Amino acid sequence: MAQFRTLDQLDVAGKRVLLRLDLNVPVKDGRVTDPTRIDRSSATVQALIDRDAKVVILSHFGRPDGKRVESMSLRPIAEALGVALGGRAVAFAEDCIGPAVEKAVAALEPGQVLLLENLRFHAEEEKNDAGFAKALAKLGDLYVNDAFSCAHRAHASTEGIAHLLPAAAGLLMQAELDHLTRALETPQRPVAAIVGGAKVSTKLDLLGNLVQKVDLLVIGGGMANTFLFANGIAIGKSLAERDMADTARDVLKKARAAGCDILLPEDATVAAKLEPGVESRHVPITAVPADQMILDVGPHTADAIAQRLESCRTLVWNGPVGAFETPPFDAGTTRLAVRVAELTRQGRLLSVAGGGDTVAALGRAGVVNALTYVSTAGGAFLEWLEGKTLPGVKALMDAAKKG
Repeated sequence: MAQFRTLDQLDVAGKRVLLRLDLNVPVKDGRVTDPTRIDRSSATVQALIDRDAKVVILSHFGRPDGKRVESMSLRPIAEALGVALGGRAVAFAEDCIGPAVEKAVAALEPGQVLLLENLRFHAEEEKNDAGFAKALAKLGDLYVNDAFSCAHRAHASTEGIAHLLPAAAGLLMQAELDHLTRALETPQRPVAAIVGGAKVSTKLDLLGNLVQKVDLLVIGGGMANTFLFANGIAIGKSLAERDMADTARDVLKKARAAGCDILLPEDATVAAKLEPGVESRHVPITAVPADQMILDVGPHTADAIAQRLESCRTLVWNGPVGAFETPPFDAGTTRLAVRVAELTRQGRLLSVAGGGDTVAALGRAGVVNALTYVSTAGGAFLEWLEGKTLPGVKALMDAAKKG
């Protein structure tokens, strides 16, 4: 992978550092209800504080469509960020560009932190407007991007500004890129991938890229039903994209040509409907009743996947293998999560997982912190797995090449 600058390569003492974070967190009644993203971002903020930088934080919040929407103000985030920084005061600016903001930035002392108002109150942010990027760049001497979760968007604060100032990756961005590179670009083999979720159509690019890169591809969730249907297996009333059967067969064909082994469910947990505590049973995959639906991989399949992972050195995981939100259909995903965590703890597996449902499922299984790396980046994580170029990452690499 092309190189990018890191914090260690920047002299930040006494400098105004524009730090792009993703502080788009859940807020209810003016209070942050889940500070996970804030907590993870605080390490880069603290590192800059410790090196006497003047830290100016940029972030978006929600989708205000270029208008000031008070319910989408970043003001509540300033207090939560202060808590994450051990009680440090975080100043707040009522806008993100303009004379008042320039004055607030100019007043900063080394080690102080200023959070600017929601970037998306200006429509020019999402348009990657050159003038808006220049107005932001005017506020800083250096630029640090620690928002990998926004790196798939070519916005003024994620892409445009990186061409205007010396630019580097923050600690979170660096960790994300390092782990994804180790998982897919320079992995220890054999490499396995678990891909779940409801629809094949939303993960076609992902599957097409992975069959070229991994040795074993495990397909679960609703999308596995489409592959089973494509193979002529009766799947009852199961969720499936039956019109995608030809596409599924094409993926299987590409996998065979690339030497990638695809593992589909051998048994399943079925029920008449998706409800908590509904009567369910395990059946061979070739014996799904016509009036039932597949809602989870069966125990035999979960064990078979776990056994195959025993001989793998690297795992990428995106998507649960069953309807994990509704017990008892969380059993297969939980069983796999626990085994992946065990192999990781034993040093036998480098495990990288990401995607909203995947993170939630790992949380339910109690193993989020037991995997090598769990990405909260969502769309950016998925686009990286699809082999796409992320504008925010490319901008950092271009900046490093310029020197």
